Amino acid sequence: MVKVKICGLKEVEHVQAAVAAGASFIGFMFAPSKRQISVKHATELAKHVPSHVKKVGVFVNPSEDQVHDTVKQVGLDYVQYHGNESSEFIENLGYPSIKAFSIRGYEDVEKASKYNVDYYLFDAPGTDYAGGSGRVFDWSLLDQLSISKDRVILAGGLNSGNVQQAIKQVSPHGVDVSSGVERDGAKDSDLIKQFIETACEKRSVLK
Repeated sequence: MVKVKICGLKEVEHVQAAVAAGASFIGFMFAPSKRQISVKHATELAKHVPSHVKKVGVFVNPSEDQVHDTVKQVGLDYVQYHGNESSEFIENLGYPSIKAFSIRGYEDVEKASKYNVDYYLFDAPGTDYAGGSGRVFDWSLLDQLSISKDRVILAGGLNSGNVQQAIKQVSPHGVDVSSGVERDGAKDSDLIKQFIETACEKRSVLK
């Protein structure tokens, strides 16, 4: 079954909705974004995430101390790097890792092979911030991917209306959504539930 990551959560009710619907990953945004939250806030939200659901902290070009301190305080299971972090920087920190790549062309896909991380997240380019644009990139750019699809998380403009087609075309390990489960710029519990149910249903049909 495809794994689902709900990213940019800021409210307890939405964390609880994602967990109840079957999310595999919960993402907290620590980088500049309209979804950014403080470490203190994330620590409170993390109390509502059971151990079988993995907590992901999203950073853009962080310092080593920022990552270390946040992982320790929040109890993060994965660190997602969404900036220009080098492979050496990520490996030196040593945490279970997700590296995001903004895809404009195949040369951006090729960059992923230079990294040794647990998961590779392919996203559409951001607008005001890194990622979170709500736009879809050309999924066919991943057709020649040398990395195992078992380590691929697909992001960028996904919603309950297109996630089934995305899974069918790309066959990723997981899908990531943020703006696609928002209504009027805020997370919506019903949209979260609908997205997860739609994504997981399609994966079972494909097997």
